[in-house]
Amino acid sequence: MRLNFDFSPAAEYIDGMNMSPICLDKISKGLLLSLLLAVQGIVPASAETILPPEASFFEETFGDMPDELSIVADENKKALLIMFETDDCPWCMRMKQTVLNRQRVQDYFKEHFRIISLNAEGGAPIVDFNGQDTSETKFALKLLRVRATPVFAFFSADGELLTKYTGTTKNADDFLLLGEYVVGDHYKQGKFSKYRRAHSSNKAS
Repeated sequence: MRLNFDFSPAAEYIDGMNMSPICLDKISKGLLLSLLLAVQGIVPASAETILPPEASFFEETFGDMPDELSIVADENKKALLIMFETDDCPWCMRMKQTVLNRQRVQDYFKEHFRIISLNAEGGAPIVDFNGQDTSETKFALKLLRVRATPVFAFFSADGELLTKYTGTTKNADDFLLLGEYVVGDHYKQGKFSKYRRAHSSNKAS
């Protein structure tokens, strides 16, 4: 495909777009180039792939935790990742709309983890890791004392808590770093905040 760009003052309109006259003196050539590429359907290789809402980050679950752990073992996953959320949690929604819907995030986490979501204030019946009947809320409080959401908790195939993270991450890269922290067993050496600082230092040097 060949694109012809006219950066002369006379080029006031962009083909195919219903726009008012543009003063090119106030728009950088780089911005105009990006806009024209978007109009032509050309996406830079570094562009983030954002998945539609139906491409869920989570697997369907019947709330049977021993069964979930069996799936982790059978599929040779690193851990069971449970996101504890609530219906009115803006930070949970932020994670879903800015991080968990990224293609690279879903690809990495689904490769290494069995992922489910539980409502920390929900009354749905579940079976805990010990095979006892309980509810989502009681499970969240008894297991992790969840008081704020979101909480991302990682459990081994034996039901052992490996680590947990409360709150939002800075961005998709930061959440991927959290995944690498668990996959690489770095949680055994220290907290995620320390691992994050070390990774940032190494990247800067």
